[in-house]
Amino acid sequence: MKLVYEEKWDQNLSREDRRKIEEVFDETKESDQAIEAVTLWHAFNHKNELLVTALIHNRSENDIIFDHTHITYRTLDETIAEDTFTIPRLVVQPNTSMPWTFIFSKSEVNEPSFGTLVW
Repeated sequence: MKLVYEEKWDQNLSREDRRKIEEVFDETKESDQAIEAVTLWHAFNHKNELLVTALIHNRSENDIIFDHTHITYRTLDETIAEDTFTIPRLVVQPNTSMPWTFIFSKSEVNEPSFGTLVW
């Protein structure tokens, strides 16, 4: 597994955030799950949209693309937010991990809580 950053992420990521992502990558890169999203952090922006940053692990042999992909952010017991995403520049190649922030509109958010991304 290798950790890669989308070009704009690579240019603009703070040293502290990069360190956190690399730490989580080292802790979670080995698993039996072919595809996994590990939540790094979440926040609300000025529009009260929920921003969920996750490290996407692709341990499969195929690219992961986000073309009308339904994603749910949830705890063990409940759905916090869900939406359908088409992100042409987000392609996670085989045996690669990449961080990404998913933005859920205010109308799609049920309640703020720390959860897990699922698709």
